[in-house]
Amino acid sequence: MNILILGSGGREHTFAWKLKQSPLCRSLFVAPGNSGTDAIAENVAISVTDFEAIKTLVLDKKIDMVVVGPEDPLVQGIHDFFLNDEALKHISVIGPEKAAAELEGSKEFAKEFMIRHNIPTAAYESFSAETVEAGYAFLETLNPPYVLKADGLAAGKGVLILNDLAEAKAELKSMLVDAKFGEASTKVVIEEFLDGIELSCFVLTDGKNYKILPTAKDYKRIGEGDTGLNTGGMGAVSPVPFATPEFLNKIEEQVVKPTINGLQKDKLPYKGFVFIGLIKVGDEPKVIEYNVRMGDPETEVVLPRLKNDLVEIFQAIANQTLDTITIEIDERAATTIMLVSGGYPEAYEKGKEITGLNKLENVLAFHAGSIIKDDKVITSGGRVMAITSYGSTYDEALKKSYQNIDKLHFDKMYYRKDIGFDL
Repeated sequence: MNILILGSGGREHTFAWKLKQSPLCRSLFVAPGNSGTDAIAENVAISVTDFEAIKTLVLDKKIDMVVVGPEDPLVQGIHDFFLNDEALKHISVIGPEKAAAELEGSKEFAKEFMIRHNIPTAAYESFSAETVEAGYAFLETLNPPYVLKADGLAAGKGVLILNDLAEAKAELKSMLVDAKFGEASTKVVIEEFLDGIELSCFVLTDGKNYKILPTAKDYKRIGEGDTGLNTGGMGAVSPVPFATPEFLNKIEEQVVKPTINGLQKDKLPYKGFVFIGLIKVGDEPKVIEYNVRMGDPETEVVLPRLKNDLVEIFQAIANQTLDTITIEIDERAATTIMLVSGGYPEAYEKGKEITGLNKLENVLAFHAGSIIKDDKVITSGGRVMAITSYGSTYDEALKKSYQNIDKLHFDKMYYRKDIGFDL
């Protein structure tokens, strides 16, 4: 098969690394890709939302399957674009259709879906610029901290958790009236705060059947001890030590099954990954959010633990025969540490040379915000690289990742030294 991956991050490099291992993968293309995918596939400089350019590439390279990494093309309807085009409709697309992608495209849509299908989640109300005063009143009924979520896509940065009521009101105004997150915050969902520990559950579905992948826990804040601004993710651990068999069973019965059944009942066509962001409150799982693709950096710890041929799994999703697949998981723990540019998630500089990659031992380096220029690997984004290790315990795996990070360097390189601190 000829396969095209859309995206340019650590998630997409991990997909490329895994798909390349399959004897079913003949040629592999990544658009636009990065310095990591460049070494194992053919990078093509196309935007993930330029559907016409993607069509030209797919027909030119005789692509059989398109694996969609990020959320933007899914929310904009790339799967529908293929289905509605006579020349493309036979090509498999891994990722939900536009109607189902609203689970991530709109926080309000997701909350309404959860309430409709009795999926446990936080109490909430949503507001617009016209109802900002009602939003202030609703905030006054809640106990701090206050949770404000931009309704639309805000690159993982549209969620604010604030302890001060006056600050929460000011931020609500900033989001709704002053368009702090642009189009994404024309509506804002205000939620009750849930006190617990977070984890992520990953589910594959072909629209009828589902399979659950290993759980993972990621670390979103830039600062140690989970302080400071939200980021796209600073590291991840899999499996999650506190996710006991009993708790995992609750997740499947109370969250996964009603989610998959709900998609079918609501006629939301879905072939791909369902990422369920969860919080363990006491001994009960509650859903924080849905994503309609794999998480990043969770992909960098989940896929390395998957023993199956990923092309076979994707074929089964396309053919709706996922029930014939038995998921096999590596018993070892996997951890990943994200190296980021100095200043991220705010203003940062690009174009810094990365050295030491040839000195890494017994780890997987998944490139994210990095490209090749003049035969050098240089930084091109905020999150630059994820260093993944295996270990008999997550502590052992973390130790390997940190030892190898000591061999790497780029100007103003930053990473959290406390991933896994709360486990």
